[in-house]
Amino acid sequence: MSTDAPIRRVGILFSGGPAPAANAVISAAAMSFLNAGIQVIGFLDGYENLERFSADSPLREGTDYICLTRDLVSGIRTRKDIIVRTSRSNPGKAVRSLEDLADPEKNARLRAVLSAFEHHKIDALVSIGGDDTLKTANYLHLMQGMVEGLRPVKVVHLPKTIDNDYYGIDWTFGFTSAAHFAAASIRNIGADARSTKSWYVLELMGRKAGWLTYAAGIAGEATRMLSVEDFDGEFDAEKTAEELVDLILARSGDGREYGVICIAEGLADILASGQRPTEVDEHGNPVLGAVEVGELLAGAIERAYKRRTGSTRRVRSKQIGYETRCAEPSAFDVMLGSQLGVGACRALVDDSRSGVMVSVKDQLDIVYVDFNELIDPDTLLTRVRFIHRDSDFYRLARSLEYQQLDHEELGCD
Repeated sequence: MSTDAPIRRVGILFSGGPAPAANAVISAAAMSFLNAGIQVIGFLDGYENLERFSADSPLREGTDYICLTRDLVSGIRTRKDIIVRTSRSNPGKAVRSLEDLADPEKNARLRAVLSAFEHHKIDALVSIGGDDTLKTANYLHLMQGMVEGLRPVKVVHLPKTIDNDYYGIDWTFGFTSAAHFAAASIRNIGADARSTKSWYVLELMGRKAGWLTYAAGIAGEATRMLSVEDFDGEFDAEKTAEELVDLILARSGDGREYGVICIAEGLADILASGQRPTEVDEHGNPVLGAVEVGELLAGAIERAYKRRTGSTRRVRSKQIGYETRCAEPSAFDVMLGSQLGVGACRALVDDSRSGVMVSVKDQLDIVYVDFNELIDPDTLLTRVRFIHRDSDFYRLARSLEYQQLDHEELGCD
């Protein structure tokens, strides 16, 4: 969808979990629009207030939205909180098919969002968020061609997730900052493990892919890293525990009575039958915290070790989670986030685009990716970018893990 209608007022919102450098994105986007003479409205709390909009319940300035001025968005790129806040409200939750977008009952909350935009004379939306937020942006974009009487609103999306599993972009803002923070925790735990001759299983965020687990594990010098990409089909915690006991015994034979195993929380979603979480969140995703997969695996290792050796070994578990989402943003993430923010203005103002995600390639060169390349047209689900086992990144992680040698360790004479 492309239109040459002038843009006078832009809305910006952030939805889903926080990510480092969020304010760099918002600041750069707002400053770019302001420099182009375009007013910028920051909708607070994601879609939470927008989806409840009605003529009888209008949005209130200062409570539901703020005017993003030059003074307000200056000097905030490294602030850890999100200036427009966020929520997980999902106005497209009832939509399951393309036809649902024209169903007044199923599109009611999406129409409320568009009605709010019309009331506030919003000409374009900059959506910042993860896969559910991308789906909502796509719904808002498609509805305008399916439902009569809607005021045209251009829609551009900026990809956000510390999991780095976004299709259409190599690195998402906040990922390296989160990995750096988690790596420091891994190194601290590693020092504790070495000092006390202990083993730890650390569970890191990563619902669908293992980018964060592997990056943090590489930088934190973990002993072993495991994620969904390492398993074909189900994750059998008991079988994996036996393999990890092999690792523990091999290191013990080398005089290393300690180690740190990093695993991705998404392993909970592929657990063997009877162990998987049954509780789901408001988006239909399994509540991975309902099964603490790190604690589950640690217990399985203890039992396997006892069976194999007759001795008891304590394996501690710990989660490294929410604290990574508002970590100090790295210079790279500030640059990346800022470029994505600038790209939103370029897409809407300079190139008159809609229905695209802003991405980068090479040395932060801006590119656009159409929504239909990111979302399955039949299921309306977003595509996920996994770590492929034949990739050099995966091979890097494997190369840096503890290796059980079948020959005597080489040294210098």
